[in-house]
Amino acid sequence: MKIALIGISGRVGSRLADELLRRGHQITGISRQAGATARPGLTLHCADANDAAALAPLIAGHNAVISAGRFESTAAAPLLAAMRQAGVPRLLVVGGAGSLEVAPGVALIDTAGFPDAYKAEAGAGRRFLDTLRAETALDWTFLSPAALFEPGERSGHFRLGGDQLLVDAEGNSRISMEDYAIALADELEQPRHSRRRFSVAY
Repeated sequence: MKIALIGISGRVGSRLADELLRRGHQITGISRQAGATARPGLTLHCADANDAAALAPLIAGHNAVISAGRFESTAAAPLLAAMRQAGVPRLLVVGGAGSLEVAPGVALIDTAGFPDAYKAEAGAGRRFLDTLRAETALDWTFLSPAALFEPGERSGHFRLGGDQLLVDAEGNSRISMEDYAIALADELEQPRHSRRRFSVAY
């Protein structure tokens, strides 16, 4: 498939590029500033994902867009507008854990112990998801990672969930960026969560 990957120069975006190239996909990497390196199967462009007019011609002709940018600097509305203009039917989003439920009707971001340093990004992620849930024309999927989301091992072993925060037997919630990339690439190739949010953790 031909995939436009927004935020390729970030920690998650670079690992998604590695996974997708490993599987033989053609990637158009898009970032605000140069930071990634072109290689076979990967072409690079600089653009602002909030500028629909500039983004649309870069993503035209692709099977899907993956958004791996920070929510504080990547709004849903202009991205969706660019996709409509370009005729790209499908969006996959690197989500956050803050909007996952830890109890019925209680999101992780709203708990007393949620770190202040992450609240702005998590809140922006929740608003991004709300915008997607109101979208009726385009196909979208939002994959939320575990609470601890860092570079690590590519094991290929993980669990999938829904809108609830996944924790292990010891109460820990974690996933490596490498295994997250596998889960998102699997969803790209074999869609099972159309117009839904799902989650991944060990």
